[in-house]
Formats: sequence, C-alpha cells, structure tokens
Amino acid sequence: MRLPALNLNNTAPAEGIRLQVYLAHAGVASRRASEALIGEGRVTVNGETVAVPGTRVAPGDRICLDGKPVMAETKRHYLALNKPPEYLCSSRDPQGRRLALELLPKTITERLYSVGRLDYLSSGLVFFTNDGDFTALLSHPRSEIDKEYLIESTGPIPDQAVDAFLEGVVVEGETYRAKSIERLGRKAVKIVLVEGKNREIRRVFSHFHLHPRLLRRIRIGSVELGNLPEGECRPLKKEELEGFKTPPAAGHKEIPWS
Repeated sequence: MRLPALNLNNTAPAEGIRLQVYLAHAGVASRRASEALIGEGRVTVNGETVAVPGTRVAPGDRICLDGKPVMAETKRHYLALNKPPEYLCSSRDPQGRRLALELLPKTITERLYSVGRLDYLSSGLVFFTNDGDFTALLSHPRSEIDKEYLIESTGPIPDQAVDAFLEGVVVEGETYRAKSIERLGRKAVKIVLVEGKNREIRRVFSHFHLHPRLLRRIRIGSVELGNLPEGECRPLKKEELEGFKTPPAAGHKEIPWS
C-alpha cells in the first residue's frame, strides 16, 4: 500500500542512508526514538558501537540493536488499536507493566511501534506501524493532524479552565492550547488537540486541580475509534491512510535501499 508522497528520495543507494532512518524502516522505532537508541550506545554497525545519529550505513553493513541483528523490512503494517487503561505504549518496561504491543496479533512477525503514544492510564485510539515515514508524517507539527479526546472529570470542570485552555495556558513554563472544547456536561468534555504535547490534558487539568476519571482518545485525523472493542485492533483502510497528507518539510527524503 502506497502512502501519498511518503517516499521522496533521489539518494543513490551506493551512498547509503542515515542509521536512524534504517532503524525506522526496519521497524525498530520512529526516527526520533531510533536516535535515542543510538545515543544510548545500543546500536552497532559491523561490530562497532555507533553513538552518533546521522552515521550512514550501506548495503552489506551488519546493524545490531542490543546485539541482535536488525534487518530491513519490506512488509508494512498499519494498525489501529483501542488501548485499554494500564497498558504501556512502549517496547519494554523495567517495571513489568503490561504492554500495548501484547494486544497485537501474534501472526505479525515484524517489529511494530506506536505512533502518538497514550499514557499508561489513558485509553483509546493509537496506531501501530513499522513504517518510519508514516510515523514521521503523523508526528510532524506541520501535519496539523487533529486528535480528539473524551474526558470525564471526578469533579465539575469550571468555565475558567475551559476558557484558559482555549486561549492558551502556561504550566511550568510550557504553553498548552486546545483547538476546540465541547461541553458534554458539568464533568465531561470533548477536546481537540493539534500538537498533542506529552500528557497535555492531564497537566492542564492538574493545573486547575482537576483529575480525569476517564481520558480516551476517540479520533486521529479522519480515523475514528468507533465501536472497536477495547483491547482489539484492526488494519487501517486504504482510504484512511491516503487521508493523511505529507507536510512540506525537508529532512524526510531518504528511503532504504531495495
């Protein structure tokens, strides 16, 4: 399945590609997360530890993560999961908490990772893929992809909190701003975010001494959670994938060699 304008590169295969791009296309993690893995010294090329992102690798190079070979994958997966609360969007957890990855079909042998994480206590729609370009597309600020959330608070949500979130509220030096907020009741709202910073809704609610009893993501772009059962996943449809547009950004023009 082809995503619009995801592969734009004219780089000659002989020149190789950047290591983090290779890892992303191999389904290890997103490009940004792959850069972190490299920085932690967990990646080797031909037996040598590489700790500097941007190192170029070429066909025939042996790339390993934590000592295990990483092979470029050609089969792409794009899944929508309804993540239950108390599942972690991560490839591993030192604390032994349950991972959302464990809910994906066991028939998929390729390594998948989440796009647009949900925190441990939150639930709802999250994508899993092994396509680094798709991850970069959805994560890029210029994509301006809406994410819609249903929130139920343990106490009444004051108008002051709603107005401040819409206008832009500063919490610990960071500005948070919702695109829209729809009231569903004294304790319930629907919130649409564009950028979706880390734990944005929880940080704003905490700022106003509120606590979400339920925080569920119900839409990403045009893809809705719908009636997908909690803990279940489904492949994204062709028209859903084609609904995402590539932002006019440089730096995402490399593809892996064939």
